[in-house]
Amino acid sequence: MRLFVLGSAAGGGYPQWNCLCDVCRLYWSGDDRVQARSQSSIAASADGRNWLLLNASPDLRDQILRSPRLSPGAVAADDTRRASPISAVLVTNGDVDHIAGLLTLREKQAFPLYGTAGVLGMISESPVFQVLDPEFVEKKPVAIGTSFSPLPGLDVEIFSVPGKVPLFMEKGEVDVGEESEMTVGVRLSAHGKTAYYIPGCAHVPAPLKERVRGADALLFDGTVFEDDEMSRAGVGAKTGRRMGHMPISGEGGSLDAFDGLDIGQRAYIHINNTNPILIEGSDERKTVEAAGWAVTHDGMEIAL
Repeated sequence: MRLFVLGSAAGGGYPQWNCLCDVCRLYWSGDDRVQARSQSSIAASADGRNWLLLNASPDLRDQILRSPRLSPGAVAADDTRRASPISAVLVTNGDVDHIAGLLTLREKQAFPLYGTAGVLGMISESPVFQVLDPEFVEKKPVAIGTSFSPLPGLDVEIFSVPGKVPLFMEKGEVDVGEESEMTVGVRLSAHGKTAYYIPGCAHVPAPLKERVRGADALLFDGTVFEDDEMSRAGVGAKTGRRMGHMPISGEGGSLDAFDGLDIGQRAYIHINNTNPILIEGSDERKTVEAAGWAVTHDGMEIAL
């Protein structure tokens, strides 16, 4: 099984186009300790030829251009006019940074679109997503806890994780941390190996720990290093937890939440532009690496 990181940053990417927080300022000044990152998405394959896209980032077109394995020529016969190694798509929630890239996939390419009934229903109700021709794009709702095979040899299960509804659906008081079909994690299995992709998670309850125990790889929500990081950076008032993302450090953080669970590889993904783990050699990067975590970057591949 192969996992390919198309985008490793949170919404807006790194650097954000108009941001001069301390971490973004390093990029704008040409500091070689940081590198640009596009918005969160990965691809998974059991054969290296057919790929499942997990979340469709607004940066999807550029991500495909930078990834020869996802080019039309990777699978097309000489007389083919439309082709793609992207054989199926799965969205884990309805956040803009996870569904906007679906608009890039509107050019008469056949593929199934998987997600929960709630998330797919939200997409169906939006007039802009009607550009996805139903003759080519079949929406396939998947029940929580149900295994399915979107590609030959690849087994997938989605499960609820603590989260919230997308920002554009928030009304009144928001229930942050609820487990529902609006935020899910993904189990990927092939050739006797298992990986988990959880780009958004408000906290780690005991059942989630037991679920990922013994996994060969875990790609987990690394949005912010500290819960109040955005306010400290002077670019926002919301905490990480209010956005539905647990911090890496501090009490109840993710840094040590998975200790002792015999997980082969652990890596942070969906990293906010304010997060200092983006800086090579920073104290925060050294902290996560010392604890056994990697920091994903665009183009990173995990082979299991």
